[in-house]
Amino acid sequence: MVETATLIIGAGPAGLAVAGRLRQAGLDFVMIEKSDRVGDSWHRHYDRLHLHTVKQLSHLPGLGFPDDYPRYVPRRQLADYYAVYARTFSIEPRFGEEAQEVRKSDGRWLTTTGTGLAILSDNVVIATGLNQAPFQPPYPGAEAFTGRLVHSKAYRNAEPFADESVLVVGMGNTGAEIALDLSEAGVETSISVRGPVNIVPRDLLGRPTQLTARMLARLPVDLGDRIGTLLRRMTVGDLTEYGIATPEIAPLAQLRERGKTPVIDVGTVVAIKEGRITVRPAIDHFGSDRVGFTDGSEGWYDSVILATGYRPMLDGLLPDGQALLDEKGLPRDVAGDGAHRGLFFVGFDNHRPGGVLGTVVEESAQVVDRIKRS
Repeated sequence: MVETATLIIGAGPAGLAVAGRLRQAGLDFVMIEKSDRVGDSWHRHYDRLHLHTVKQLSHLPGLGFPDDYPRYVPRRQLADYYAVYARTFSIEPRFGEEAQEVRKSDGRWLTTTGTGLAILSDNVVIATGLNQAPFQPPYPGAEAFTGRLVHSKAYRNAEPFADESVLVVGMGNTGAEIALDLSEAGVETSISVRGPVNIVPRDLLGRPTQLTARMLARLPVDLGDRIGTLLRRMTVGDLTEYGIATPEIAPLAQLRERGKTPVIDVGTVVAIKEGRITVRPAIDHFGSDRVGFTDGSEGWYDSVILATGYRPMLDGLLPDGQALLDEKGLPRDVAGDGAHRGLFFVGFDNHRPGGVLGTVVEESAQVVDRIKRS
């Protein structure tokens, strides 16, 4: 049995932010991480990935990015930065320990891991992230498809797909960028778009859209939404003729109300307009060598890449914590109260401009302040 004042579950950016603040406050903690390194997911994302948020709003508390890092930090440099952050604040996770269950035991929190380790603590900070388990919709006939069918989690670059016809399913930020990556490598690329999509450019007249969104979010809601809609219309325009409808909801309202980030365009729209990426409707079913779409058409593909998102899987971790989660399985708040006092969640709020990395800086400050006062 291990005992500690605070247990942090997860050594990604959210967990590191909390650990860094606890270390700076002189408070002890134990951190567990199921992989063998900090920031593990950033080592495994696709090669071309860069942050869509500017570097001055994406670093962890107490340590900025190096001056020579670009405005939009690439995946590899971000992974390096997390390793440096851990060393700087003497953060030494217990690697290879995956939390299986967190429950109350005699007024404290008892966490058990897959190896049998038991950790008793006054506080538990769950920082496992939004992207725990890849989600694959139950498409009819998918099990009979003889081509390659993979989740976007497995995608690294276009090389394995050379000389193929590839369908990317889902036009969120991941799907849009993977489709662009394939197209730029000369792969015959299509993208399946299920419904209307809000798209905004990453930069407008040299200014990051993130900074504009933060400014608009400070205006009265209706005014900010109207300006955001106008900017979207001026920059992206109407893509209906290319197979992509524009939603009625404004980009900021979509983020604020639904926690759904607009697509931050880095070139996919141009590739679609130039015919280098073909837009197809939602999938209806799979055949052995084809994909059927909801408009009755079919397509023949060597590979299908499912950019269909993830699930946080917190319900399995918290057998007594259903009241803490919303209908999407996400925490309703940063901190639990009453019977759940001492339980915290960092890195799950995707409803604010600036993305999760900006949010964890604020949330980690709230959590550590409450731990100091407890």
